Amino acid sequence: MSKIANTPTEKLFGSKTRAKLLQLFFENPAKSFYVREMTRVIEEQINSVRRELNNLESIGIIKSETYDNKIYYSANSKHPFTRPLTEIFSKKVSSSRGQEAKVSTWEDYTRPVKHYLKGLVVTNRLPGQDGIDLLIIGNDKTKKLTRWAEVVEKKLGKPINYVIMPTDDFVYRRNVKDRFITEILEMEILEIIDPENIIKD
Repeated sequence: MSKIANTPTEKLFGSKTRAKLLQLFFENPAKSFYVREMTRVIEEQINSVRRELNNLESIGIIKSETYDNKIYYSANSKHPFTRPLTEIFSKKVSSSRGQEAKVSTWEDYTRPVKHYLKGLVVTNRLPGQDGIDLLIIGNDKTKKLTRWAEVVEKKLGKPINYVIMPTDDFVYRRNVKDRFITEILEMEILEIIDPENIIKD
C-alpha cells in the first residue's frame, strides 16, 4: 500500500487511520480483510481501526461479513461514493516532483520470475471459500517460485493460498479435465498470465 501519512489525502478525510483504511479497501476493492490483518497492514492501533471501521460501515462505504467466527470487511461496490473513492485510492500518491508512480499489476509482480513462470491464475477467492488464490505453473526445482510467492504474500499484506504445479502436470490434468483444475478455472478469476497458451485451449 502506498504511503499517505501527512498528505492532503489524510487532511481531506480527517484521520490518518480512516485514510489508510479507505486506501486499503479501494486499492483492493475485490478483497476482504479482518481487523487484526488490517492493523498489521496499515500499522495502526486496533482501537483506532475498530472505531473507523464502525464509522465507515455506519455510512455504508464498507460492508462486513462473518466467516469462521471472524468478521471480514470490504468496500461496498454499491455505494454512490465507490467510483470517486476508487479513482482517488486506486492510484499511487504523487511524488514530490508531481509524478505518479506506476500502479502495481500482476505483470509487474511476475517480472522477477518470468523465466521460470509458465502460467499464473489469480482467483477472487472469498474468505472461507474453498479453493486457492494463486495457481502458479512452472518448474520450481530451485524454489524460486516458492520464494516469489512468499514475496507476493507480503506485498498483498495478507495470507494467500497457492499451489505450484509443474507445467507437464498441469497440462495433463487440464487435458483429462481434472476436477481440481476445472474447479479453479470455474472460480471468479481476477487475472490470467499465460505466455505459452497452456492454461486455456
